[in-house]
Amino acid sequence: MSLISAKDILEDANKKRYAVGAFNINNMEFLQAIFEAAQSENSPIIIAASEGAIKYAGAEMLVAMTRTLAQNSKLPVALHLDHGSNLNAVLIAIKAGFTSVMIDASHFPYEENLKITKQIVNICHPLGISVEAELGRLKGVEDNISVAERDAVLVNPTEAKDFVGSSGIDFLAPAIGTSHGAFKFKGEPKLDFERLKKVKELTGIPLVLHGASSVPEEASKKFEEFGGNLKGAKGVPFEVLKEAIKCGINKVNTDTDLRIAFLAKIRESVALDKSQIDPRKIFGPAKEYVVEVIKERMKVLGSSGRA
Repeated sequence: MSLISAKDILEDANKKRYAVGAFNINNMEFLQAIFEAAQSENSPIIIAASEGAIKYAGAEMLVAMTRTLAQNSKLPVALHLDHGSNLNAVLIAIKAGFTSVMIDASHFPYEENLKITKQIVNICHPLGISVEAELGRLKGVEDNISVAERDAVLVNPTEAKDFVGSSGIDFLAPAIGTSHGAFKFKGEPKLDFERLKKVKELTGIPLVLHGASSVPEEASKKFEEFGGNLKGAKGVPFEVLKEAIKCGINKVNTDTDLRIAFLAKIRESVALDKSQIDPRKIFGPAKEYVVEVIKERMKVLGSSGRA
């Protein structure tokens, strides 16, 4: 199947109230793992590439690899620019053949964010490319944060309604209390589900959860057993992800979990066979370990069996 717009994938998820994983790729093995897991689970997939990944591998290379695997599959597959920081980053992705982009101007004041986002929408929609944007700032929310501090970083539902209507975006990432990376929370995760439900009620479009890594326990233990240090990292538990989906989330970004699993298995392989010089004997098991992490994730999100 040819690459399709993420909008086509997420409209079904929105209608049927499940979520699709947007899995970040860092190299060929990550991409292969995502497809292997999706084939096994019969799940639609959104392949996400950051500006860092594009700089590392090249936009054209990422598109070529993804397109090749997609054409040899019957799965719905979209290739999405994750956190495009400016117009140039978006244009690079579009020119290379990405079918979906995120413009992240959330660090600007509301009006500037809206202006930049509308510009991207006006460029992408005539080309059949879907657009994601973000409101609020990703910052883990703790128990001791004040109401004023909380409101300063989390999405304003009324603004979200205006933003969606004025910009014409296809899906929105509302800040509801998560943060990027493995070190999200000092205590238990505090996601604002009531705020999320209000945003869903007022916008009706697919919503996206960023900073959604769960820091899988088994992979984390292996990572540290073989010399790594995650410093007590905490992610978003599966039960919290499921509740977020019930409240309106349809796209769940996943990057850190894949990195932890991949590097955990590499650490193990290198430690157990110090004479090994064939990278395939090291990267192969790491890829298969990532496959299992992704399959579990797909079951939790409810995308298994939806392709």
